[in-house]
Amino acid sequence: MDTDAEATVRSKWEVIGSILDEHSRRLWAAAEAQALGRRGVSVVSRATGLSRTTIHHGVKDLVDLRGGANEKGRRIRSAGAGRKPIQEHDPTLLRDLEHLVDPVTRGDPESTLRWTCKSTRQLTAALADQNHIVGRQKVADLLALLGYSLQANRKTKEGSANHPDRDQQFHYINEQATAFQIKQQPVISVDTKKKELVGEFKNAGQEWRPQGKPEQVNGHDFPDPVQGKVNPYGVYDTLANMGWVSVGTDHDTAEFAVESIRRWWHKMGQSRYPEATDLLITADGGGSNGYRVRLWKVALQKFANETGLRITVCHFPPGTSKWNKIEHRMFSHISMNWRGRPLVSHEVIVNLIGATTTKAGLSIDAALDTNNYTKGIHVSDEELGAVNLKKAEFHGEWNYTIAMNCTS
Repeated sequence: MDTDAEATVRSKWEVIGSILDEHSRRLWAAAEAQALGRRGVSVVSRATGLSRTTIHHGVKDLVDLRGGANEKGRRIRSAGAGRKPIQEHDPTLLRDLEHLVDPVTRGDPESTLRWTCKSTRQLTAALADQNHIVGRQKVADLLALLGYSLQANRKTKEGSANHPDRDQQFHYINEQATAFQIKQQPVISVDTKKKELVGEFKNAGQEWRPQGKPEQVNGHDFPDPVQGKVNPYGVYDTLANMGWVSVGTDHDTAEFAVESIRRWWHKMGQSRYPEATDLLITADGGGSNGYRVRLWKVALQKFANETGLRITVCHFPPGTSKWNKIEHRMFSHISMNWRGRPLVSHEVIVNLIGATTTKAGLSIDAALDTNNYTKGIHVSDEELGAVNLKKAEFHGEWNYTIAMNCTS
């Protein structure tokens, strides 16, 4: 990827750039650009600050040298010689460019990476109206100097819900997670991945195969009457960077969610945290583990009674499920691992999930859950009242603790 290559070139440049003369710098930059192949000149230019023209001159010099041209007599300009940066000749250029871009800047103004939706062609024309004669490529270089880059849209908004205490809840969750981790108590992020069709169905993405031999799949997406769909429910240990996925074959209910947490505890959590007395669960505000779901709290009470754990739950506020750590630290990597692969059987799904790893050390275990989970179970006021639940002072509907019920 360009970003990795740019970082590598920059690290080399920081070491040798200052000790090379003008000609050597040009040759070195050209050699690096040629080694990178397509887009190499752009990558090296961004990494070193050398102009693309300089690098292209270096490429020409390399061609001459390889052709046997004599390097003697080459001219090396003294330090400080050469064309001055355009912003030195036009001292108001950067300021005026910044003013053009700033009104339409997206994102956090304090971020180290800012970006603009205006094209370099539009900006060049607008600068010309202010008597700044500059080319499109130079505008792009100046935008990079100011900390801007081109970026696409990203799906993160999940509706119009924007609770006034949204940010405070994020701070509260972070404070709770930090406190638990300092005490070496487990912190897990939980959620259900989207339902997946089992069978020879098209799966988004591509994988390497012999040319002209794509994997053949069904031309329709009607669920297989025998294999149907699966509900992968994940548990991600944020401190250990380890995950568990229960691949459910029945309904995604609160009982299934808590059973998945139970399996994580017995398979992974208990051995990793043998002295644990508390467990923090961060979960979405809706779905099978939603804060309004009575059965979720009743099922957690049973789990607390079985393990003796004091279970604290913090829900993300409405419309913010994409901020749940399991989404971008585990589920996204599972999706990348099985991209372009038809999920032809339960065994294939379990094995693909279990084989998912990252450079950061993520490891995942997975197993099939073939239990039946009844939908629509009614929880009475009496059953809910029997839950040993203590609400937090801050948004007790989102933040609460369930302790072992001694009367059960």
